[in-house]
Amino acid sequence: MRRFVVVPFAVAIVAIPLALVARAQQRPASARAEQRIIDDVRHEILMLPYYNVFDNIMYKVQGYNVTLMGQVTRPVLKSTAGNVVKRIEGVEKVDNQIEVLPTSGMDDQLRIRLFRAIYGYTALQRYALSVQKPIRIIVKNGHVTLEGVVDNQTDKNMANIRANGVPGVFSVKNNLRVVKS
Repeated sequence: MRRFVVVPFAVAIVAIPLALVARAQQRPASARAEQRIIDDVRHEILMLPYYNVFDNIMYKVQGYNVTLMGQVTRPVLKSTAGNVVKRIEGVEKVDNQIEVLPTSGMDDQLRIRLFRAIYGYTALQRYALSVQKPIRIIVKNGHVTLEGVVDNQTDKNMANIRANGVPGVFSVKNNLRVVKS
């Protein structure tokens, strides 16, 4: 007696696309495609409606995969950033590692005082003119991290001194980069 094994048609239809997806994920991105994704991710992050001087979103693009990192003050900003990056043409995977900073009235008061101390200082006021502020002020439980870019070492040092002078600040980590524009 002969036995026949009948493979359902649906199994064959599913198996072929899965093999193609696995193969597609292994293909390397061209330098041009990767640069376009980098530019689009940067644009989308800068256009987020609640993204401000107290948030810091960084990203890394490897081929068609994007990793989001940094800190934000609002949980909705983390999810919105992940969602807009997922919709970018060519992006296959988004790893959203953005940290949502804890809610704290004391940290909120520190943020305002730090903003005034840094951007209100005469030597640093030129950085306050742009819509997206180049000096990011990250406050977590009284500890401050300065992220972003400045024009020279003097401005980097001055931002550090101004932040350390704010009452209630436990520590300041100065990650500002000097980039001549």
